[in-house]
Amino acid sequence: MAKGRLACCLALALLFAAAAATAADRVQPAVLPQLLLPAMALTAQDVAVVVNDADPASVELGAFYAEARRIAPERVLHVRFPPGRSRLTADEFRQAKAELDAKVPVQVQAYALAWTQPYRVDCMSITAAFAFGFDSRYCADGCQPTRLSAYFDSDSIAPFKDFGVRPAMLLAARDLAEAKALIARGVRSDERWPAGRAYLMRTSDSQRDVRSAGYAQVRAVLGAAYPIDVIRADALRDRADVMFYFTGLAQVPAIETNRFLDGALADHLTSVGGELLGGAQMSVLDWIHAGATGSYGTALEPCNFRQKFPDVGVAMARYLSGETLLEAYWKSVQMPGQGVFVGEPLARPFGGQRAARVGAEMEVRTRALRPGRYWIQSAPSGVGPYRTTATINVTAYGVQRIRLPATPPWTYRIVREGAGVGTGAAAGESSTAWSVLRMPPQARSSANTSGDSTSRGSR
Repeated sequence: MAKGRLACCLALALLFAAAAATAADRVQPAVLPQLLLPAMALTAQDVAVVVNDADPASVELGAFYAEARRIAPERVLHVRFPPGRSRLTADEFRQAKAELDAKVPVQVQAYALAWTQPYRVDCMSITAAFAFGFDSRYCADGCQPTRLSAYFDSDSIAPFKDFGVRPAMLLAARDLAEAKALIARGVRSDERWPAGRAYLMRTSDSQRDVRSAGYAQVRAVLGAAYPIDVIRADALRDRADVMFYFTGLAQVPAIETNRFLDGALADHLTSVGGELLGGAQMSVLDWIHAGATGSYGTALEPCNFRQKFPDVGVAMARYLSGETLLEAYWKSVQMPGQGVFVGEPLARPFGGQRAARVGAEMEVRTRALRPGRYWIQSAPSGVGPYRTTATINVTAYGVQRIRLPATPPWTYRIVREGAGVGTGAAAGESSTAWSVLRMPPQARSSANTSGDSTSRGSR
């Protein structure tokens, strides 16, 4: 009898031990080290919403956007100018801009403009005028180049601090309901990593198809990072996965037959797509109506200078690397003085990271590492001190996989070389590159990440 009771007790003990081990296994994956990625994009703290108090729809839209993006009340800035007109005079604009400059916090790096009209200031677009101030050097008398933007294809995440420029984007749509739907799409898109496609159209309009000369380079550089289709046609029809759509036509047929994913970019190279209402050519607002989250068009005749329109490679590369919609679009235009940027500025579909336990390691996936050299540093906590334990060489755009020991130290960070953060390595200690971004415990190897070294965009 005693032996039976002993056997029963042993069995129960083993059962409880097995149950405890199973529970521990279930809990263990939730305890993972923290990985801090390089700052790659603007945040809500960097953006101010500009509202026209003379326009009730602007006031309502500005409040809606500030709530949706949790923008602080002191960053909702009120100005006043005549509503319902496509164009402001230079003097009217200067008065509104002076009113804004007197109240904008110095920390603000970009503007969300809460209206559809006006979209011009004399010979400039209104988004360029708010970014640079009214400056005739950004205008063109006939088919002439304009002043270049220092923000073009830069790595800056603080354009006002770095260049004295606050890039601006219109929260514009055909009506208030569509503008709110645009904002909702942008918010929903954040860090979703949408599984869509890029459609680069070669059209029959040779004057407006000038960007297609760079499509092969775009696909060569970014094809491994995101599916890209180059299609010779004037229309894309019945696609359910549109994330990027770039074309060149005065009127783009059948856009309403397609499904645009949240966060999608779409534009057409033509003379006055930036005439938002009542123009002779298709307005960029048609893209917004069809479901795109961002678009671009010129409000004055630009001729077909490629530099006055988004560089497809730059826009895609920066968006796919986790920058915001505003940053990706603004950085893709070399001469933006005549161009109107429309969309949800903070949409960021490809930001963030994914983390999971893989055996004794944590695997992190992220798109936020553009080609370049980075340091991996570790510390016992987020406040440091940090020591460089490895370097990694990223040679291609796309999802990077990083493996770290899932044991103390509990904080890691990745720093781009030359970013102004010290390595923290001990004297005489050298850092090494890990094969395929892998950091196995107590082992080191020296290798680049897989992929060919590439340039940014198609210029």
